[in-house]
Amino acid sequence: MSELLVGALSVLLATNQPAALSNLVQMKTGLPLAAQPDTDPRSIELRRIMEEDDAAREEVSRWVEGAKLKPSVDTTKESPLALQARIDARLGKVRAAYDAYLTRYPDYAPARNAYATFLEEIEDEDAAVVQLEKARDVDPKDAAVWNNLGNHYGHAGEIEKAFPAYEKAIALIPFEPVYRYNLATVTFLYRKDAREYYHCDEQAVFARALDGYREARRLRPHNFQYAFDFAQTFYGVNLPPTKTPAEKHEGEVKLAEAALAAWDEALSLSDNDVDREGIYVHRARWHLRAGRPEAARTNLVFVTLAEHDEIKARMARNIDAALTNAPAASR
Repeated sequence: MSELLVGALSVLLATNQPAALSNLVQMKTGLPLAAQPDTDPRSIELRRIMEEDDAAREEVSRWVEGAKLKPSVDTTKESPLALQARIDARLGKVRAAYDAYLTRYPDYAPARNAYATFLEEIEDEDAAVVQLEKARDVDPKDAAVWNNLGNHYGHAGEIEKAFPAYEKAIALIPFEPVYRYNLATVTFLYRKDAREYYHCDEQAVFARALDGYREARRLRPHNFQYAFDFAQTFYGVNLPPTKTPAEKHEGEVKLAEAALAAWDEALSLSDNDVDREGIYVHRARWHLRAGRPEAARTNLVFVTLAEHDEIKARMARNIDAALTNAPAASR
């Protein structure tokens, strides 16, 4: 995971937030296939369409990857226009199936929600939001619809609409961690908008984001991604102004301890060496920020994979510089 090395959320703060947000928020179609009995004809038919939806998008992905692998001089290679026509035809069948279904069941919100997810996947966002808003109108108590509306508004830059959409989803199903995770992500990334929406300062907004991540983690404590993203948020913290260097250092140390505790939780949930070693890089970074270069170097010892060579070398140089400039007592 490349984000383990660079701090995904902090990078997003300096990039195209609406585009990047779609990679962080989590979709939840909320289709009642488990809650509804299989004898419900709507559920049975919708299941078939969704399976065809998944199969079509997987097939299209294989076509695209296959086209990339063929050299441009290959005379058997399909032209871009021909490939696009084949893709359009394949996805068009799925689209037609959803349209026909909704002609028969126009008031079935889960179907409109599933259709909207398909449309988002094929990047027809204007059509997707039409389906989501119709789903909301026919069943305003469908929490998954509100969540996906929040995702859409966040991606489209209508942040002022995203906050209440996620809040509505949470109010309808308080124990669903995805909704809390998404609201926390939008709150963290769009702190200026969050300040205006919640009528509070940035520290209060950040506290809201952290609380949202904590609650998502409480509801799903063994989810590595939730723990990882919670730990990432500490890169975005701006410490309040201080009067003396000693006060500034004390604030940095407290922040580092909180971040390190979060990374320890993520470390306990990691299940592969790449993730684990990436977390040791983060631990080294925070120890260095707290003025503990020796502790940083100790963490870096656990980083051995080639994937981390570049960041490890950079961190090692920073640690050497810190040790050179550090007072003898802190070496």
